[in-house]
Amino acid sequence: MTNQQCSGSRIAGCSFSVHPMSDNFIEIITEALKNVNTSKVWMKTDDVTTTIRGKLVHVFDVTKAIFIHAAKTGEHVAFQATYSLGCPGDSTGDVYMAEDDISVNNTQIKDITQPVAAKFSLYPLGGGNYMDVIMEQIEAMRKHVDVTHAHYSTRLGGESIKVFNGLEQVFNATVDGGSNHTVMTVSMSANSPSHKGTNEHE
Repeated sequence: MTNQQCSGSRIAGCSFSVHPMSDNFIEIITEALKNVNTSKVWMKTDDVTTTIRGKLVHVFDVTKAIFIHAAKTGEHVAFQATYSLGCPGDSTGDVYMAEDDISVNNTQIKDITQPVAAKFSLYPLGGGNYMDVIMEQIEAMRKHVDVTHAHYSTRLGGESIKVFNGLEQVFNATVDGGSNHTVMTVSMSANSPSHKGTNEHE
């Protein structure tokens, strides 16, 4: 077995799934994809997930936009994603790293109001005081959204754009703090009937 070292690559990727709890789930997903500009990322869908790769700013921009366009239908939508940067097995052959840093979907979604509930786990790999990094970034999230502790993860509640923006800032801060390979898992839910009639965020 070869000893793969973390590459220090700035290539980011996300493997994700969107699950609308509706009979017309196909239409919701296809409409969301049609409304999202994916020109600055590499994207491929298989029978399990969709994977996108490119600059981190565009990976978050696209995943955020797809989720928000699906959730704005009012249907219960679940989102599962794994974000990664610096994977030692990554390759440069099919990514769009020459793109600029201007988010192409922000203008279209910035005024969409969509409360969500989410959980995330952060994994700074490649050595270092990872628990200190994790706790520091969990505290940083409090600037954006409601934060509570949960088993094996941290729970977030608030507006979807603020949640995604907070996750992106936390991910960037972890990378800039010296993590050679950073992984973040995210579970998010919008319009869940289990939250109706309560004061909790979606």
